Parts: sequence; C-alpha cells; structure tokens
Amino acid sequence: MLADILSVLSGGLVGFVLGLIGGGGSILAVPLLVYVVGVREPHVAIGTGAVAVAASAALSLISHARAGTVKWRCALVFAAAGAAGALIGAELGKRTDGQVLLALFGVLMIAVGASMLRPRKAGENAEVQLTLQAAPRLLPPLVASGLLVGGLSGFFGIGGGFLIVPGLIAATAMPLLNAVGSSLVSVTSFGAATAGSYAAAGLVDWKIAALFIAGGAAGGVIGTLVSKKLAAKKRALAIVFAAIVITVGLFVAGQGGWTLLTR
Repeated sequence: MLADILSVLSGGLVGFVLGLIGGGGSILAVPLLVYVVGVREPHVAIGTGAVAVAASAALSLISHARAGTVKWRCALVFAAAGAAGALIGAELGKRTDGQVLLALFGVLMIAVGASMLRPRKAGENAEVQLTLQAAPRLLPPLVASGLLVGGLSGFFGIGGGFLIVPGLIAATAMPLLNAVGSSLVSVTSFGAATAGSYAAAGLVDWKIAALFIAGGAAGGVIGTLVSKKLAAKKRALAIVFAAIVITVGLFVAGQGGWTLLTR
C-alpha cells in the first residue's frame, strides 16, 4: 500500500515539473522509482519510467498543441530520428550492468543540471518552418541532433526534454516556447520507443507504471496552472530545479559508484 502511494506521489512530482517548466521531470523518474518507490532492479525502473514518461509527455503535448506552440514538421523529423536513436540506445542500455547504468545516469543528471544553469538565448526565427526550400539547411542538423539525443534517451530511459529543447533551438533557431512545445513530440516518441523495447523484454512493472501515470496526470495539470501564474519567474524556477537535479545526480552517481566499488 505504501509503495502504491509513493508511486502516485512520485508520478505527481514528475508531472508537476513537466507542466511547470516544460521538461526535466522525466529525468527524476528513474531515481524516484529506485530510491523512493523501491524498485530494486534498475532495468525495470528504466522500463517503467519510460512508460510513465511517454504517457505524461503525451498529455502535456495535447495542451501545447491546443496553444499552437508546436512546430510540427520540425518536431516530427526530430522525433523520427530520435526514435531510431532511442531504440539503439535502449538495446545498449539493457546490455549494460544495472549499477554502471545508474552511475552513468547520475553523471548525466549532473551535466544536464549544470547546463540548465546557463542562460538560454531566445530563438531568432519565430517563423521557422520545414519547407522544401528550407530542407537542405534544416534537415541535417535536425536528424543528427535527433539521433544523438534519442540515443541518450533510450540508453538511460529518460524523456530527454532538457536535451531536446536546446537541440531543437540549435538546429532551427526557433524560440524557446516553440522548442518546449515541440520537444514534447520527441519526449513522447522517445519514451514510447524505449518503453516498447523494455516491455518486450519483460522489464516493465505495469502496476507501478499505471499509478505513476495517474499521479503524473494530476501533477501535470497543477504544474501547468502554476506555470501560467509564475511565467515571469521561470528562470528562477529553472535554477532551483537545476540544483535539485545536480543534487540527485550526485546521490545517484555516488550510490552506483559505491556499489560497484564494494562488490
């Protein structure tokens, strides 16, 4: 019973952060499943987290699509390339020792948290569109960035929101708001690809995933509402969240590293 409650609350936290600052909640899913919910096998935590992340991102995508912030053509190309990368990454992740995976995951969290502390420059081309004329310029960076980010997403079982957003901005110069909305297409796609790979290998706890998703749906609604009221303070919120990600990353990397050293 306690594990069920913790699953819902953990999912709520992930959904809340996704709704609040447009990403980042997914990177907390695996640590929450392992250290709060109590999923003992890291690979099961990654598979279960991927299912929950994909579902939570899909719900958030609906809200952004209604608001018209999604650059669909750019988002779909990036997502397609990323999904292929995620499948490759997931296969490599399943073949990697669970404790090594956790240690590397912690290192990635620290790196992502540090990158979030850097101020993001607004995109310079709000009208960017993937057309036949723009394809020679936009397709190569979109595909390359998608493959790289998707591979990392699949390997670690994360949605990759904070990797996708700067990837989209770098490839297309779209504004941050459009990158956040468009990134959810990839988060959903990457999460689904990773989840499918892990589910096929029997590495998903479906009960926990369902509870996590239920909590994430509620948390996402609350996070979106709070985000609208605190729009002017998103930079401050991003800094606070970066500190949390780095702290959790240090803990996860330390735990994984200590386990490897004391085997």
